[in-house]
Amino acid sequence: MAGRANIPTNSSALIAIIADEDTVTGFLLAGVGNVDLTKKTNYLIVDNKTTVKQIEDAFKEFTAREDIAIVLISQYVANMIRFLVDGYNKPVPAILEIPSKDHPYDPAHDSVLSRVKYLFSAESVASDRR
Repeated sequence: MAGRANIPTNSSALIAIIADEDTVTGFLLAGVGNVDLTKKTNYLIVDNKTTVKQIEDAFKEFTAREDIAIVLISQYVANMIRFLVDGYNKPVPAILEIPSKDHPYDPAHDSVLSRVKYLFSAESVASDRR
């Protein structure tokens, strides 16, 4: 089908995660972690020593890799690189903002939720005109 995003099928697709240590550890214990032959990982642990540049580089790397299907990013980390998250518009890998234990989820800052609300409001306006 034309226009559909292709997820690699020759091997399993990965989930990448950019978050605080507790969140990343939880996902690693659940089996999300991966280290390839070149020692590249599919996660970044963000702490008070992590620079915004490192977060930006990890986000760009994860969204460019063909073996990653989903990028999970803590919402407070996404707020640090909001311009990149909001500017990302490809379907694969999908970007999902998640809460962390120290920073509650705020739906007002979720880029995916904002897009969904916009689409549904545009659809409701179009259906009202019929």
